[in-house]
Amino acid sequence: MEKIAAGFVLFRRASNHLEYLLLQTAYGKNHWSPPKGYVEQGESELDTAYRETLEESGINKSDIKVYEDTKRTLNYMVEGKPKIVHYWLAEVNDETDVIMSDEHQDFYWLQIQDACDLAEFKNMQDLLLEYDNFIKKSL
Repeated sequence: MEKIAAGFVLFRRASNHLEYLLLQTAYGKNHWSPPKGYVEQGESELDTAYRETLEESGINKSDIKVYEDTKRTLNYMVEGKPKIVHYWLAEVNDETDVIMSDEHQDFYWLQIQDACDLAEFKNMQDLLLEYDNFIKKSL
């Protein structure tokens, strides 16, 4: 059975550029990704994204603006099992502090190219680039 997760690709506006939040896991291969987590029974995917963002980064629902029409889905395999992750683009006030959970060991706010380099997986790189283009054209 496939696992379903949800999260936000968080960005903030720095003085003359955009920055994206990536968290480094404290387990496995220590990969970098936006905050996300598994959907719990009775919880909507969007509610999961809010909950996981708070749990993993300390960023509250009141600190972000979600662009609900930007939902994208990544499908990939983890340890031979299918995983589905739903993401939305969300803007964070640049005054917001990140408070990591024990699930992570580091975080960075990065410009798009550095975020793509650190993200490592092509599907995440493509998603970051898609959102970056959306922001620059639409917002």
